[in-house]
Order: sequence, then C-alpha cells, then structure tokens
Amino acid sequence: MSGFDVDLIVAGGGPVGLAAAIEARLAGLSVVVAEPRSGDIDKACGEGLMPGALPRLKRLGVDPSGMPLRGVSYRTRGRHADHRFTAASGEGRGVRRTELHAALHARAVELGVAFDETKVGPISQDAASVTAAGMRARWLFGCDGLHSTVRREIGVELPASRRGRRFGVRQHFAVAPWSDLIEVHWSGEVEAYVTPVAPDTVGIALLGRRGIDFARALAGIPELAFLLDAEPASTLRGAGPLRQRTSRRHRGRVLLVGDASGYVDAITGEGLRLGFAQAEAAVSAVAHGLPGGYEQDWMSITRDFRVLTSGLVAAARSPLRPAIVPLAAALPRVYGGVVERLAR
Repeated sequence: MSGFDVDLIVAGGGPVGLAAAIEARLAGLSVVVAEPRSGDIDKACGEGLMPGALPRLKRLGVDPSGMPLRGVSYRTRGRHADHRFTAASGEGRGVRRTELHAALHARAVELGVAFDETKVGPISQDAASVTAAGMRARWLFGCDGLHSTVRREIGVELPASRRGRRFGVRQHFAVAPWSDLIEVHWSGEVEAYVTPVAPDTVGIALLGRRGIDFARALAGIPELAFLLDAEPASTLRGAGPLRQRTSRRHRGRVLLVGDASGYVDAITGEGLRLGFAQAEAAVSAVAHGLPGGYEQDWMSITRDFRVLTSGLVAAARSPLRPAIVPLAAALPRVYGGVVERLAR
C-alpha cells in the first residue's frame, strides 16, 4: 500500500457503514471506519428488518437477536389489510437498532476493521487517491446518513424541497408484543409503525410532518392509545427531513452508500435492506477498479423502492390517503404483491 494509509475509508459507523466495512474486509481490503460517535449507535427508525435483509446479514456473519416478523398489517379505524410473507420470502425480524449495531461492530472488529473516532472533514482526491479524516486512501465510502457530509463535500447533493417534508419520531414501550406482524396504523396525521423487538418490548415509530406530538398522535389511534399508560423503555428520538436527493452516487474515488446516496421515505421500511445491497455493490465496484459501474448497480437495486415508495408517499399526501387501507383490503392480491416485492 505504498503511499496509502488504507485501501478504504468508510465515513459513518452506523449499520450500513459497518456492513460496507465488513464487505470490504471479506474482499481483502484494509478498512478504517471514521465515526466520531462512540458506543452502540441508536437512531429513530422502525427497526424492522424485512426478509430480504436477513440473508444479507448472515452472509456477512451477522445474526442479531430479535423478534420474528411474519408479515405486514395496514390498519385504520375499523379496517385492516393483512399480508403474511410467503415461504419464498421467509421471515423478517424486529431488532433494536443498538442490538444490530453491536452485532455488526463485533463482526467488523473480528475481521480487523480499524476505527477512528473522528469526523471525515474536508475531502480531496486525485486520479489515484482520496484524502479525508487525516488519511490517504484508495477509496472513500460516504455512509454517513440522511445529512451526509460526504454528499455535500463532493457536490452531488440536490436542494431539498420544503413542500411536504416528512419526519420521524420513535419510542419503545415495555409491553409484550401482541402480533408477529409489522402493524402500520394510518391516521389523519401520521403513520404509526409498530414493531416487536423483544419479548417484552415494542417500538413505535411515527411518520408525519415536522413537530409531531407523539402523545397526541398516539391518543388519536384507538388501538395504540393504551400505550400512553405503559412504561417507556427508551427516550423519544427524532429524524428528518427524510427526503434526500442526489445528482449521482459517485464522484471519482468517492461512492455514496445507504441514506447518504439519496432517500425517498421510510414508509416501506426498506432502508437497511437497500443499504446492505448497496454496500455489496460498492465494494464489488472498487474491488474491480470500476467505480462508475456502481451507478448502474445503485439504480437497479433501488428501482422498485423508488417507484413503489414514491407512489405510496404521493397517495399518503393526497386526498386518496383515507382510501389506502380500504383499497389494500379490497385488493389483497395487489397489496400482497407490493409487500412481497419490497420484502425481498
């Protein structure tokens, strides 16, 4: 590695950054993860790993504990549409984000990934190298989330529209899960995602406009209002705005992976599955010295998500919103087909 400190710098030590680091070590690359936060990193999210995410984790040597998820239930007052995953898709799993982070971090350490508690800082690159976080490397992956510094540094961030911006908040409650389905409760104000993550814990993630009042939103969903009297099992966390756009997913020797590469909405819970797939594609691209190929791979990996999620978000923001659950119940094959497509 003459003249280089490392083959790959991964900016961001969340689940996708750790998955990318593991992928790179399995491909024989030396890796440093630049992440200023210490300990198990938490985030406001639904915490449901869809069926397609679990095989990707297992091939990395990671199998976090959690609760089985066997389908999706869309619910509103007096109506519901349930779809159980087919045998071809398999089960998903509800996993606390801190549990997932700990499992990925342990595997990365086992494989010899190095960690530097620093910010990525200014980025410069030439035809043969990229310099960031005080190191010179062959490649840099921006895995630093919704508000990516790397994305801004390389000049591919597109202006975010202020119209219809959506945010998320999440809290856990010490109650036994009552279902093995991911429940999505549609109210006039929010979508509430209920995910079992332990035998005695459920997570509630709400998506809606800025300034969501968590207690008021729960009170407006009769099936979940009882949680206001339950013992909180975590502090309230928020994230957003969720919509992020990029003009491209790589520039020179820098590749964007996961939420940093662009994000539509959390409405289908597909962020981690897509991020893990992007990590695999990004490592393959740099291992073959063809970073430009990642752009086409990224488009292919995210195609269904971008199309289906954009359509669902548009419906959620439109006068069609009250009809989403009734339509899903009336068209079970269509609803089930969409769920299966995203699950895999």
